[in-house]
Amino acid sequence: MPNQLFLDVNPYQVRVALMEDGSLTELHIERKGGERLVGNVYLGRVKNVLPGMQAAFVDIGLERNAFLYAGDINFDPEDTHFTEKEADEPTIPDIQSLVKVGQSILVQVIKEPFGTKGARITTNITLPGRALVLMPNASYIGVSRRIEAEEDRTELRTMLEQMRPHGMGLIARTVSLGMSREELQSQIDEQYALYQRILLGAQNATAPALIHSEESLVYRTVRDLFDTEIDSFLISDAKTYCRVLEIVKTMSPHLLKRVKLFQKHYDMFGYYGLDSKIDKAIRRKVWLKSGGYLVFDHAEALTVIDVNTGKYVGNHDLQETIFNTNVEAAYEVARQIRVRDLSGIIVVDFIDMEDAENRDKLVEILRQAVKRDRTRTTIQGMTGLGIVEMTRKKLKQTLNSVFYQPCVYCGGEGVLLSSASMAMTARKECLRMFYETDYRYVVIKAHPAVLAEIQAMTKPNARLIPEVFGKEVYLLPCDNMHMEHLEVEGARSVEELKEMGAYKLVERK
Repeated sequence: MPNQLFLDVNPYQVRVALMEDGSLTELHIERKGGERLVGNVYLGRVKNVLPGMQAAFVDIGLERNAFLYAGDINFDPEDTHFTEKEADEPTIPDIQSLVKVGQSILVQVIKEPFGTKGARITTNITLPGRALVLMPNASYIGVSRRIEAEEDRTELRTMLEQMRPHGMGLIARTVSLGMSREELQSQIDEQYALYQRILLGAQNATAPALIHSEESLVYRTVRDLFDTEIDSFLISDAKTYCRVLEIVKTMSPHLLKRVKLFQKHYDMFGYYGLDSKIDKAIRRKVWLKSGGYLVFDHAEALTVIDVNTGKYVGNHDLQETIFNTNVEAAYEVARQIRVRDLSGIIVVDFIDMEDAENRDKLVEILRQAVKRDRTRTTIQGMTGLGIVEMTRKKLKQTLNSVFYQPCVYCGGEGVLLSSASMAMTARKECLRMFYETDYRYVVIKAHPAVLAEIQAMTKPNARLIPEVFGKEVYLLPCDNMHMEHLEVEGARSVEELKEMGAYKLVERK
């Protein structure tokens, strides 16, 4: 099946979907007011230095100060004094020797703010282009891991070593393979000129200040995703289509014919069934074609993926069934990680396999499956319990964070107190009203489900709320009340109860 790139634009958001072999593999969403910060360069001011954390907090003009770890600060080894032992090992200098409170510092965002955490920043600025990444504070040549042939890697390294600006480093991206020396030199010159503009802007600015903004999602889509492997690039908006044509003419003129304006329907994502694919990508449970399924659970810095055989019963023996399910799951896990943009620590609980050779095969299959992921992913291996541990670099919020917000009922806990637990709370509050006030009537105001539980638990020989002479209990349903909230109040007369709309709690036969 063809590989397709979709760009949907409206006044409120931009969406990009990448389809590979008929499957959704990447989804990027940028909403108005929530533009990406990763890649932005700021002139910041150091607000706090924390020796115990080997870090500093830097004001870059955002709501929360950014976090700067000592290991993300560029330094000159000749300016730092090491002991004889430290000189033989990579050592990070003490944070207090690198930055001071009140100091202005040029930094770049490498991780978006999330939750209560501010952005993570570095002084090691990188400027990505179509084919190359310029690293002004580095001095090495890197080559994309997706360029696998050692001959090609060596040739690129040799060429770029001769071309790189003095004292700077370069990374060759996948599309650099096959480009001429002149084309690569042109891009180096362009990125070098950009860095000079950044330095000049920083000289004339007062911290905190934004010096350079990363390109828009539209531009990044052409730069990072649109290559010879994409058979068609469909765009829903005419103005954006013209803009994309201009960018492609500059970057990849040989791909111009693959860029098309979509005009068949008012909803491009709906027309191609992308919305339903996105819906599946954010569900907790994902079914496999064989009948097995995956379950995704999230903690703050950890994602757990559980693999289950589900309806798949296999054809021959149990171990073959388990291995086949695990292999299918491995490919789907690699795809889901990209689509959901999962990051941090990821553990995959595959179905237990007795054969050590099958376990090794499965890990290797997963390693190969994640190779297409442009975000750095490292597989640590399989533990004795059959759990594969992996890490993926965190740059931005996950897809779930874009689509969902914490539940207003459970606050993100995922659970609510049961109706039985709430009935016990009502019991306690009623007893307090019985013995601490002189009200004759006590009214329990709560969600109908809670009141139904209270009514069900009220029996002649096992009353939820004991009888107290002269006291009566009434119920007042409120559909809008939180399931974990109830109110117990007093009333003086039957007329007052009627005005409320309360009814009497009666015993079940």
